[in-house]
Amino acid sequence: MSDLSVTILPETPKDAQAIERLHERTFGPGRFVLSAYRLREHVDHLLDLSFTARIGTLMVGSVRQLPIFIGDTPALMLGPLTVEPPFRSRGVGRMLLDRSLKDAKERGHRLVILVGDEPYYGRVGFKVIPKGRVTMPGPVDYSRLLVAELVDGAFNDVSGAIGPDWSKAL
Repeated sequence: MSDLSVTILPETPKDAQAIERLHERTFGPGRFVLSAYRLREHVDHLLDLSFTARIGTLMVGSVRQLPIFIGDTPALMLGPLTVEPPFRSRGVGRMLLDRSLKDAKERGHRLVILVGDEPYYGRVGFKVIPKGRVTMPGPVDYSRLLVAELVDGAFNDVSGAIGPDWSKAL
């Protein structure tokens, strides 16, 4: 498999079960205790900013974005981003990231945060949030809390607690 023909498509409600099975396979049951999942409990991700990766009809990856606030500043939380293990290290995750960030910027969003590995996400512009600048519910490794500015300077003067955008509550 040297050349994959991957199609990135907006997530639809019909994709929910397949994505949940993908998360079960790739993250396991421990995913529910992660801080990022605390934010996802009552506010759903945005379908227009969440995407699937497919090879033919086979779903091989997914990325979601959740509306949040950092203090009183609206932002997005990216994740989970997942790719089926046999298709990792082939650019699928990068394609999902590129599409989700491009569409978020086009829709006027300014900031995206995530909990992840800076060496991986740094390639698309994410940087470690300075210690003490923001807080998240539950335990979190703050060295893995990253931000990407979709507009230069959008993170200047932003601080506070990260919480869900309750106006989008289920």
